[in-house]
Amino acid sequence: MRVSLFVTCLADQLWPAAARGAVQVLRRMGCAVEFDERQTCCGQPAFNTGYRPEACALARRLIEIFESSDADAIVSPSGSCTAMLHHYEQLFDDPRWRARARAVAQRTHELSAFLVNRLGVDDVGASFRGRLTWHDACHGLRDLKIKDEPRRLLRRVRGAELVELPPPGAETCCGFGGTFSVKYPEISVAILDEKVDAIDRAGVDAVVSGDASCLMQIGGRLSRRGSAVRALHLAEVLASTA
Repeated sequence: MRVSLFVTCLADQLWPAAARGAVQVLRRMGCAVEFDERQTCCGQPAFNTGYRPEACALARRLIEIFESSDADAIVSPSGSCTAMLHHYEQLFDDPRWRARARAVAQRTHELSAFLVNRLGVDDVGASFRGRLTWHDACHGLRDLKIKDEPRRLLRRVRGAELVELPPPGAETCCGFGGTFSVKYPEISVAILDEKVDAIDRAGVDAVVSGDASCLMQIGGRLSRRGSAVRALHLAEVLASTA
């Protein structure tokens, strides 16, 4: 199967291990992976902040880029950005652009959902020693309804033990919310501290998620607290064979 990698801004600029891991896992599963370097932002920050024309311009560009590929699927190591592409249709009044947006969205998958639901695999040959816990990123869980897929993959990682977070639990927001964390830092940190407290109580070696934005938020707070718990992207764990 031919796959076009939708790398996302954060993976490209701040968390490249997520992109590299995704490529390694996809190739291990027999996929031919291509990457179009013309990719830019999907437009989510502009859209969430109310800059609709700017978001539309970015959406048009990304649609045109992915239309130029005849790959069987578009795969991204981000539930957040994948969800944005699935919302593209509502950006346009022109029915032709709505149809084009819908066609691209139908080809676009978050990494864990693609592996489990499209390729039909939950064992990708990964090995990782340690206790892991999973954080459900909001867009992946609530927009894309991704919950069981990453857990199925992590349970098949050799040497790893998957531990569910104690209350308030894995489904609780980490407080990032894109520009929310910038506009309301005190509220953001208060929400985050509840999540980090739960991670501490879980007694794990690493917290894993499918979005670099959540991992930056959680990992930064863990570091400032002096915690030894690592923040890892799902693709990093799945790519590991140590």
